[in-house]
Amino acid sequence: MSEETCLLRAQNIVKHFPGVVALDDVTFEVRAGEVHALLGENGAGKSTLAKCFIGIHQPTSGTIILDGKPAEFANTRQALDAGVSMIHQELSPVLSRPIMENIWLGREPRNKLGLVDHKKMYDDTKKLLAAIDMHDDPRTLMSELTVAKIQMIEIAKAVSYDSKLIIMDEPTSSLMDREVDQLFRIIRELTERGIGIIYVSHKMAEIFKISDRFTVLRDGKYIGTRETKESQLKDIINMMVGRDLKDMYSKSVHEKGEPLLEVKNLSSDKAFSDVSFTARRGEILGFAGLMGAGRTEVMETIFGYRRKTGGDIYMRGEKVQIKHTRDAIRRGLAMLTEDRRRTGIFPVLSVKNNMIYASLSNYLNKFGFLKFKEIEKDCTRYKEAIDIRTPNLEQQIQFLSGGNQQKVLVAKWLLTDPDVLILDEPTRGIDVGAKAEIYKLMENLAKEGKCILMVSSELPEILGMSDRIVVMHEGHVTGILENTPDMTEEHIMAYATKSVEKTT
Repeated sequence: MSEETCLLRAQNIVKHFPGVVALDDVTFEVRAGEVHALLGENGAGKSTLAKCFIGIHQPTSGTIILDGKPAEFANTRQALDAGVSMIHQELSPVLSRPIMENIWLGREPRNKLGLVDHKKMYDDTKKLLAAIDMHDDPRTLMSELTVAKIQMIEIAKAVSYDSKLIIMDEPTSSLMDREVDQLFRIIRELTERGIGIIYVSHKMAEIFKISDRFTVLRDGKYIGTRETKESQLKDIINMMVGRDLKDMYSKSVHEKGEPLLEVKNLSSDKAFSDVSFTARRGEILGFAGLMGAGRTEVMETIFGYRRKTGGDIYMRGEKVQIKHTRDAIRRGLAMLTEDRRRTGIFPVLSVKNNMIYASLSNYLNKFGFLKFKEIEKDCTRYKEAIDIRTPNLEQQIQFLSGGNQQKVLVAKWLLTDPDVLILDEPTRGIDVGAKAEIYKLMENLAKEGKCILMVSSELPEILGMSDRIVVMHEGHVTGILENTPDMTEEHIMAYATKSVEKTT
């Protein structure tokens, strides 16, 4: 890369929170027209540094230079006015309002009378959506969109600010391959205009595909900056975790037991129909398919989030009626949802309270009082077993990194002692080190005789962890495949696009 103009330079950045040094003498720079990846494990300080650039946090010490001038943003409005915008990992749309109002919230176009110009807002939104190959009506309510589409709306919103620098924090966490290609096309168009991109992601393949350089943080400290094209995956991982990660997928061959869950001709309105499969004790059953295939909807129906309109569910050979999540939990089912922000965590509650929420009734004594010592003991055990990084169990979960929030939710469901654990995108937004820990945990649970249903959009993950793979296309099962050495991503995609006849 030729020597480009330095767009942003952060020097000796330190950020303290009560009892925590989140950033410790960090240096970072972005050139105009480059994609600079910011890497590190969960808790490394990536999001904290990004929030310093956007005005959510102010550094305890150090300097930030933007376009050759000192940048001290007291809030996000000042950062946006200076040309810095950010796509956050955790989406927070106003679900009750339409797309166009979400994009222009707080900066609505006005007519000569000072009133909101809805026609201009509509037309401008239409152009923005077309630029990212979205063709939804700008008047569509956000509540009617999928997580993937909401993610694309956030990208359109960031582009709409006409920024010099755009920070993208896990922008593809909810996107399928086609949508990722769209995003990369948009990024290339932005960099051709001289816009700098800070790209935060745990997906290493993306880093090599889209970034020019990368910087690694570890435990709040600056580790180094490298040219992407001159680096290898093992080098990046070693910088991130301080060690080699061998055998990322810890899957081993072990004996499977009797069927724990049987689904026969399950249907739910227009979401999916006639879905059938059997999951056995000690098995990790993967679910693959493109966005809109119906995988999540099947899991939500099994767990009682969604109403079934046909078919039957059997647990241990017994036909069961699951009309509510309480019924599912009582039958030995647990579900880690895809969107932890909307359907997972309670942000203002403590780590401990989030962990015991689903199993609270198990900690009542005969007088109806909570057994606080048992709660503390069990929560501490899972905190250590899954390596949840938090100062203490009383910390509000909203202050934990995304990966650690995910671990808390896994612990929450393990405390219910389920026989069948449904994991919907279990490693979304989690770094490579945390992924390896989740994979090891899944394998250990399978060895203990638990049954795991894993929905994942990452084909290497599906192939690396599944004993068998259920592939879906537009609400139907197109194949149930044995995961053998001959199985490839291409085989799965053939069934996911219905390029082959159904097999079981």
